Amino acid sequence: MFVCRRSVRAAFSIVFLLASVALASAQTIDYTVSIPAPEQRWLQVDVRFPSRAGSPLEVRMARSSPGRYAAHEFGKNVYMFEAHGDGDTTLTTELLSPAQWRVMPTGNAVHVRYRLFADRVDGTYSAVDGTHAHLNVPATFAWAPSLPDTSIRVRFTQPPGRTWRVSTQLFPTDDALTFTAPNLQYFMDSPIEFSAHAVREFTVARPGGGTPARIRLAVHHLGTDAQLDAYAPMVEKIVREQAAVFGDLAPFDAGTYTFLMDYLPWAGGDGMEHRNSTVCTAAATLADGMSRVADTASHEFFHSWNVERIRPAALEPFDFTRPNMSGELWLAEGFTEYYGTLAMVRAGIVSQDQGAAQLAMFAAGVLHAPGTQFRSAVDMSRLAPYVDAAQAVDPTNWDNTFVSYYTYGAAIALGLDLTLRERSGGAITLDDYMRQLWKTHGAPGGKAPGYVAHPYTLKDAQAALASVSGDAAFADDFFRRHVLGTEVLPYRQLLAAAGYTMRARETPATLGQVRLQPEGGRMVVAGNTVSTSQVYKAGMGRGDAVLSLNGTAIAQAGDWERVLSSITPGTEVELTFESRGEKKAVRVTAGKNDGIEVVPSPDQTPQQEAIRTAWLGSHVK
Repeated sequence: MFVCRRSVRAAFSIVFLLASVALASAQTIDYTVSIPAPEQRWLQVDVRFPSRAGSPLEVRMARSSPGRYAAHEFGKNVYMFEAHGDGDTTLTTELLSPAQWRVMPTGNAVHVRYRLFADRVDGTYSAVDGTHAHLNVPATFAWAPSLPDTSIRVRFTQPPGRTWRVSTQLFPTDDALTFTAPNLQYFMDSPIEFSAHAVREFTVARPGGGTPARIRLAVHHLGTDAQLDAYAPMVEKIVREQAAVFGDLAPFDAGTYTFLMDYLPWAGGDGMEHRNSTVCTAAATLADGMSRVADTASHEFFHSWNVERIRPAALEPFDFTRPNMSGELWLAEGFTEYYGTLAMVRAGIVSQDQGAAQLAMFAAGVLHAPGTQFRSAVDMSRLAPYVDAAQAVDPTNWDNTFVSYYTYGAAIALGLDLTLRERSGGAITLDDYMRQLWKTHGAPGGKAPGYVAHPYTLKDAQAALASVSGDAAFADDFFRRHVLGTEVLPYRQLLAAAGYTMRARETPATLGQVRLQPEGGRMVVAGNTVSTSQVYKAGMGRGDAVLSLNGTAIAQAGDWERVLSSITPGTEVELTFESRGEKKAVRVTAGKNDGIEVVPSPDQTPQQEAIRTAWLGSHVK
């Protein structure tokens, strides 16, 4: 009998291919998400871990999430956790910690099933209801630490009576409800919107040619199509202005960047960056003011370069089992805050004068903050695990000892940008610094999607400034005084060079910031008083009851402000309050309010106008 060798080879190739596919499938982590009763705010996750996961198999829920630096204990919403082996046999499971299980396999694979309660729409948690499933991956999916680089497949099943679509940065497949991730780091950094949301998209050409980047807006909202049609071009302007800073878009892993936007009355206000996507949520509608929600989108998109790829070494790779501390958040978050606002100005969404005033408020937030006498921008960054949406029962003294690394870092960015422009005659700017960081630490990529090859340290950030300025002594001095030290930059002088005047704002007399709330028939101080204020020096603080000011009873909301409005700064008044059962009457001197405003300088010179235009004008060519 004659047999064609080519046919044998073809048959062998087909068998080998099928065996390879089966092997690959067997070595993939498979998740299935079902939502049998969305109105009850829970979903079910089924996951199959392959045989090479190990025995015993450790399964965990994350304690932290990319973009968040505190612990959020996502295991608290998991219930009905069970594990099965081949033939649906029940496996022995031991709870090692509140979000950590040890499973004893008896065969080739482990099947885990659990329910998850999910009822918070923001960038950190997950939510399920009759309108959508809004999923942050670390808050939703259990994982195996022994399989960090194993490929992942996720299948979604339609809720009863609904036809939803999925938007995510996970890699698509031929099935519209099935997606993949190459490894755990990428998977955990890939949020998901599963709903009947609207989609708008545009493309942005890359300077070197090739396939243009696709930018998608996946918007779950209660507004109209016309509103979304007006909003998408606003986001496009922001994207193009930010791309002009770096000279290109980041190399999105699947060629697409996705804005996952939930503008719903029951949503929390939040923005959370991810490698090729972002979550933007707000208890608002597009009709409430597009520029307000666009500001969050602007901040988060800048993160596609700064922090997702230009990444602090302390965050690479991200550890899902603990809070993640970094001393570079003043740069990763603060500089992003600065550029988020700056892009809005350059895009023409915010006027130049209004934008300069907004940027200067970062400086104002540092100039009069008592916390700067205790901690540098690096120190503030390292406190993120305590303040980044972290919850605590006991009171803190952050009003006096902490300044947000967002504000602190944005103030440094403003000062450095204007300093570089002033000392170079406009030839060198903060844009050049960001491009240097991108060239050295972001653009080189990583070993796989989700990883960064050359994360930076504080020394690297200083070296980049030395390189771009051509002056190592300047870079060393700047970091020593303003980043590692607490010396405030000369903002009034720097803004004046750009044609803006920073001055005290005329406001009523003050004894310091005091937040009062009714409690037990009296007005009680709701938070800490600030250490630079008269009320602090008088000994009044959180929980004290204010009885009278200058002889007038403080009995209801507005009384405190009404009395102060009739007092001239420099006047001595009597303050009566009760502190921990002790009644006190003290004499205090009303001071001037330390508010700051920034306005265009009169009779601006051509040089000032040139600096302002180069700083705040559009950079899109």
